[in-house]
Amino acid sequence: MSSKAGDKLVISISSRALFNLDESHQIYEKQGVEAYSQYQIDNEDKLLEPGAAFSLVKKLLALNKDKQDNPVVEVVLLSRNSADTGLRVFNSIKHYGLNISRAAFTSGRSPYRYVSSFASHLFLSTNPGDVRAALDDGFAAATILPRENNQHESSSELKFAFDGDAVIFSDEAEKVYKKQGLQAFTDSETASANKPLAGGPFKDFLAALHRLQKEYSPDNCPIRTALVTARSAPAHERVIKTLRDWKIRIDEALFLGGMAKGQFLSSFDADVFFDDQPVHCDDAVEHVATGHVPHGIANQ
Repeated sequence: MSSKAGDKLVISISSRALFNLDESHQIYEKQGVEAYSQYQIDNEDKLLEPGAAFSLVKKLLALNKDKQDNPVVEVVLLSRNSADTGLRVFNSIKHYGLNISRAAFTSGRSPYRYVSSFASHLFLSTNPGDVRAALDDGFAAATILPRENNQHESSSELKFAFDGDAVIFSDEAEKVYKKQGLQAFTDSETASANKPLAGGPFKDFLAALHRLQKEYSPDNCPIRTALVTARSAPAHERVIKTLRDWKIRIDEALFLGGMAKGQFLSSFDADVFFDDQPVHCDDAVEHVATGHVPHGIANQ
């Protein structure tokens, strides 16, 4: 993985994650690229509706409000559009007042190749293939799932929620659970309580969030993080000691022992939740914006 540009948090996002492009995507699927291109040009002054990650991006960029000379967050657009068809996207970005100035338009080819070039900590897309490619290259990436309610303005605080195994941590413990069952998993994690877990695809992103949090006083930090895991005691101990070993603070930890996560994510008021298991994502997306992380044994 390439080195990151200072302490600025860099998020790369696809145009379909940022805006609702379902209508034009249907034209592309049914009529082809020429019809799609003409449709976008004909409608380039027609405002796009917010997509599943719009509210998250808006809150991220709001962190720069009092730091214009030294912004702490940058959002980069990575799009399969051409520069010509992408004009509609930039017109909508301007309308909503989103300070996004950097972009890569790849005319139908996968844009994930530029995740590294922009020194991104996180890549969000609606294209699972692009997300898998970014994960294979060692970057935090997630497929943003579609949802009806894309607005999340309940507070100015920015809240990230993460599953543990195969997201923040490696899937080494999950492999034991999948192959040998719950009791073997519990026994293994209890025996390994003092052995830190290896990092998963979102370890570096969580560390970047933690560095950004330290720029603020604990009583006035606009970013809050939560671990929301199906683990329960005694398997909690290894997780806590792993984060301690990494010197990463997480603000809230929910050990749910297999309970559905959606209601808890709603109570936490998450702006986005990342999980590797589709069943948990399907439940979560009914409550909050959700990114599926197609990584680890659950996705093989």
